[in-house]
Amino acid sequence: MTTQHKTVSHNMPNAVLWAFNLTQTATPVTGDLNELVQTTEGFRWVHLQADATDSVSCLSALGLKEEIVEALCTTETRPKALQFGEGMLIYLRGINRNPDADPEDMVSLRLWLTKDSLISVRRKNRKLLSLLDVKAEVEQGLIPESPADLMLDIITKIADRISETVDLLDEELTEFEAQEQSTKEDRLKLSSMRRQAAAIRRYLAPQRDALDAIYRFNKSLSQAQIFELRDQTDRMTRYVEDLDLAKERAMVLQDELRNRIAEQQGMRMYVLSLVTAIFLPLSFLTGIFGMNVAGLPGTENPQAFNYLATSMLILAVILLLSMLWKKWF
Repeated sequence: MTTQHKTVSHNMPNAVLWAFNLTQTATPVTGDLNELVQTTEGFRWVHLQADATDSVSCLSALGLKEEIVEALCTTETRPKALQFGEGMLIYLRGINRNPDADPEDMVSLRLWLTKDSLISVRRKNRKLLSLLDVKAEVEQGLIPESPADLMLDIITKIADRISETVDLLDEELTEFEAQEQSTKEDRLKLSSMRRQAAAIRRYLAPQRDALDAIYRFNKSLSQAQIFELRDQTDRMTRYVEDLDLAKERAMVLQDELRNRIAEQQGMRMYVLSLVTAIFLPLSFLTGIFGMNVAGLPGTENPQAFNYLATSMLILAVILLLSMLWKKWF
């Protein structure tokens, strides 16, 4: 299938990032919004920027009620699905793959689904690569048959990106588990991985519930769509379980690393204690015979130093042998 292109017009609102009329082909709509509203064939897909200056007027021009417009433009969202008449409002979260972004800072995507349109909304500088993947497929001629199919494609792409992140966490933890030597920097990295797993799970658990709500609310889904939706719900459940396991593995690795560091420090202190035990009586002897007072034995004997040094050496050997005999080393 080929993609038809039209001449760009300056009548399209700034809030519209892209718009398609989807039939057997994907026709980019670059003219006035009336061209979308008056569409009778196929269905429309409009993607907008929620915090653009004309986003509210644009959504209103597309025929959305005030409460739907406010819900799509709200600042904070958690994954959920709500039924409004013949349409459904869906909040989703996707992995943030934007430059210099943390994956756990998940991107919010808001969807308004009806029988003849899908409107997707995101905020400025919050591109969702999963959505761009779907857009690329549409431009290549892979046209969904309905807005529900398009919604399922978006959900699938979001799940694919989540899967990549979860698999990467698993691989990094496996590498840590295979290491024989660990450092304090590894401990900090494990803490970061635990925080990342917890942050992603924070949105995946309600996202799983949101997908389940779509299944319960939308009675017009076909058997194939229901099967696909249940499959994506099961994927979200597996990812939540994988993230829980990743958190536990990271915690166990942190405990092992902490114990290993404590054991190394304890061994160093133990060795220092044994060395101190050997040199303490020697220091006592040197202190006694180092006093500059009259009456010290051997002060007139030229061999006194040799006798003292030999005695100290013998004493050190006896102490060392006694420690070895008691298996203190």
